[in-house]
Amino acid sequence: MARYTGPISKKARSFGEAIYGNDKAFDKKKYPPGQHGQSRKRKQKSDYGTQLMEKQKAKYTYGVLERQFRKTFHEATKRHGVTGTVLLQLLESRLDNVVFRLGISPTRRGARQLVSHKHVTINGVVNNVPSTLVRPGDVVAVRGKSRNNGNLEGVGINPDIKKSPWLDWNADKLEGKFLAYPEREQIPEKINEQLIVELYSK
Repeated sequence: MARYTGPISKKARSFGEAIYGNDKAFDKKKYPPGQHGQSRKRKQKSDYGTQLMEKQKAKYTYGVLERQFRKTFHEATKRHGVTGTVLLQLLESRLDNVVFRLGISPTRRGARQLVSHKHVTINGVVNNVPSTLVRPGDVVAVRGKSRNNGNLEGVGINPDIKKSPWLDWNADKLEGKFLAYPEREQIPEKINEQLIVELYSK
């Protein structure tokens, strides 16, 4: 299962944002990586460079590689609505992202691992495919035999994760319901999706 496995702090520094969440290394070095990160004067990016950077930021934020991201974009163009908004809605409805938003895991990387290791179910059925798209009405839960797993202590009570209004979390049952696709203003990620649409429209 392909995924980015490189350094996350370095990647976050290249975008100038802590795209992977709280990061002490990023907080100490909020400048581009490399020997001349602090001193080199960067040339102003072209329109293409700006669009490409925004697309890369979205890819790394959601943990999706190029081929899968492009496929998701093409799916967004086929659906009704504003393409950029639909793209983010599809990314938000990925199973690994839903697990992260519910607070089952503090990071998307951790959420992906939980899904891959069969700790998560959709509507009572075990699902180990992180890219599965969750639909409105689906219930995502921690698998019964996984609830005593040491890696899942404190599930759903992570103070660093703000509860998403399009999800309903039941702490007693360790399950959450995907109520609806989020509106653009509800998605907290600082991504200019219009630049991504412009890039793929060239």
